[in-house]
Amino acid sequence: MNDYGVVTAPDTVRIERLMPGPIDRLWSYLTDSEKRRSWMAAGEIELHPGGRVQHVFRNSELTNDDPAPAKYPDEEYRSEGRVIDCDPPHRLRYTWDGDSEVVFELSPQQDRVLLVVTHRRLPNRGELVSVAGGWHSHLDVLRDLLEGRTPSHFWTKHTQIEAEYERRIPAP
Repeated sequence: MNDYGVVTAPDTVRIERLMPGPIDRLWSYLTDSEKRRSWMAAGEIELHPGGRVQHVFRNSELTNDDPAPAKYPDEEYRSEGRVIDCDPPHRLRYTWDGDSEVVFELSPQQDRVLLVVTHRRLPNRGELVSVAGGWHSHLDVLRDLLEGRTPSHFWTKHTQIEAEYERRIPAP
């Protein structure tokens, strides 16, 4: 399985990862604020249609790392959304800052879990590149945590991964 996401429509990126299970453990890292904070962002998710979704990003706290690149705020960043669909522990779908939409799909695969993250309704290629690099980097941190490893430098790695997506995602 290739760790890199693919563009499945002009406004959509999809990333698949085979993660350590069991499925309930992975689900808790997606939905529990404190566990999610360890790999992406804190914030409550009300797990029912119409429920509030909040992400509070503090990427500089994820790893012992260099400062964020200039185009990304190194301080706290907040994102809001609403749950569209929730089927624990298999599917969570919500809006992201009003316009875009994120879907997490989890499928048991023996002692592992296939995690598919689809982010759609992204407004342009720049956002596709940024979002693909972001999800890729955050999922790397999550996999490291689930496998009992200390995550590598977030921003250093993210800069390299985003440059690779810049190369992989064709200009319109």
